[in-house]
Amino acid sequence: MKKTLKLLLPVVIALAVLTACGGNEEKKPEQQEFKGEPTISLFINDTGEKKQIKLEEYLVGVVAAEMEPTWPENALAAQAILARTFTMENIASGRVKKLHGADASTSVEEFQAYDPSRINDNVRKAVESTRGQVIKYNGDYVKGWFAACCGGVTANAVEGLDWRKTQTPYIKAGLQDGCLEVTTPENKKWVATIPLDQVRAAVQKTVGQDPGNITTVEVAQWGPSGRAQQIKVGNVQLSGPGFRLAVGSEVMRSTLIKDIRVEGNNLVITGQGFGHGVGMCQWGANKMATEGKSPEEIVKFYYQDVTIDKLWQ
Repeated sequence: MKKTLKLLLPVVIALAVLTACGGNEEKKPEQQEFKGEPTISLFINDTGEKKQIKLEEYLVGVVAAEMEPTWPENALAAQAILARTFTMENIASGRVKKLHGADASTSVEEFQAYDPSRINDNVRKAVESTRGQVIKYNGDYVKGWFAACCGGVTANAVEGLDWRKTQTPYIKAGLQDGCLEVTTPENKKWVATIPLDQVRAAVQKTVGQDPGNITTVEVAQWGPSGRAQQIKVGNVQLSGPGFRLAVGSEVMRSTLIKDIRVEGNNLVITGQGFGHGVGMCQWGANKMATEGKSPEEIVKFYYQDVTIDKLWQ
């Protein structure tokens, strides 16, 4: 697994959790009609320039950054459908337009990963094979969520991301996709050791309450898939996804934890998986693609009651 993919996933959960704290309602993006492939404006964060680029060419750089370029073409194609859906939904919302006067940006914090240096023929074929395809539920774009490894069971949006702004009935939760059979050892079992002073500072920064000297940390509420939905640090309680973001999403690799305890001056957490577990599991997609599943079959394994619509030829 390349570093680019590992860096993207904490940003996905960060954006979801931070956005979820912003209110109870989210304005629905306006749906657009397209007569052909659009050209979008892309803000290059490293240089500050804006460039015009065909949307499909932009997506090739996105898919190359978000998934291993050498993975099976059908897994990359499923990722392309998700990335195109994410792009169209966010362009419609105008989020980057407000920041930079552009449709999209190359910053993972603001939009999604983009790295044209990783593009190969495999990625180009995958994107071209799904040209124009997006996922919709009742005519609206879905949230194009994905995670590296769901740890063998997927989560709903509230459990995995603390997402409460919109209903997401199209997300399939509780799926067992067998990803642990094919993923890397660090996703099968990981151990995080975090100094208690860091835990204390992280909790205080996140919820504005000081837990004081920490002697106990426990799961206050388990979610349906077995994830830590609420965690209690001393007398302070916060969401599992919020806690993971606070202490570091690459340190605490998921909220699918098996043990959490105070040991000396450290908090020790044992768990499995990598990422929030909502939507498509990339290692699960890899496994299904290897078994001959089509991109549509992969997408519809993780998303229910959806259509895959072609916006342009």
